[in-house]
Amino acid sequence: MTTSVTVLGLGLMGSALAEALLKDGRTVTVWNRSRGKAEPLVAKGAVEAESAEAAVSASPLVIVCLSVYANAEEVLGGAAAGRTIVQLTNGTPRQARAMAGHVAGLGARYVDGGIMAVPPMIGRPEALILYSGDEEAFEEHRETLAALGGARFLGSDPGLAPLVELALLDAMYGMIAGFQHALALVRSEKVAATEFAPMATAWLTAMMGTLPQQARAVEAGDFATSVSSIATSQVAFPGLIETSRDQGVDPGYLLPLRALLDRAVAEGHGEDGLARLITLLERPAG
Repeated sequence: MTTSVTVLGLGLMGSALAEALLKDGRTVTVWNRSRGKAEPLVAKGAVEAESAEAAVSASPLVIVCLSVYANAEEVLGGAAAGRTIVQLTNGTPRQARAMAGHVAGLGARYVDGGIMAVPPMIGRPEALILYSGDEEAFEEHRETLAALGGARFLGSDPGLAPLVELALLDAMYGMIAGFQHALALVRSEKVAATEFAPMATAWLTAMMGTLPQQARAVEAGDFATSVSSIATSQVAFPGLIETSRDQGVDPGYLLPLRALLDRAVAEGHGEDGLARLITLLERPAG
């Protein structure tokens, strides 16, 4: 078990990470560019390092939660040799792979991570945190990382954790955007948002049951359907866009999906189920 941990970066998320480690009985060294942010954690038992280099030197496990990856490269400096660096800064797969190379050059091991939680959830099992990179390093520190939330290791490619994190955010933003557009539609006729929300919640919950089916379809390459075809959606979709315009609601969110449906039909996939659209997204037009 890792008893000593360093946390670099004390924004809302970094502070939550450090506090969870303190509650789990770890010795926590903290550092932040602006020193005042460390005071609440010091009051709870954390040790504030005088510099980023001193903070990195203090612990075998260094958790980085800064605003951007470039800041991590700057603060790690030359003190990282022999350490395990766990990067929990939000970034891209390309940035994660580049950071892994940078950390290896410093003589350290690297694990990237993606936090699927908000700060108040940190330290609870439902706070899912995705990890990828050096598996041996992850396993060595798994028990410590579990103090932050549910820890899920995805593989040795350090780009996997940020990729899956961004994909999950992609699904979330698509759902939220659809719900918000739907609310704008019904509010155009003075339907109360609070009246519509339970109907939308029940409908979306039912539709979420189709997601595993779509996953199986795209993995098997079998897009046959007895429920609703792409052609059926293509015929119905212009009415949704027309209604949006009639009601004074911006249809911009819908237009790319209409173009994708049109493309699928033009390529001969009209009788397939909607899961076929995944393969078109994997092969962008043009």
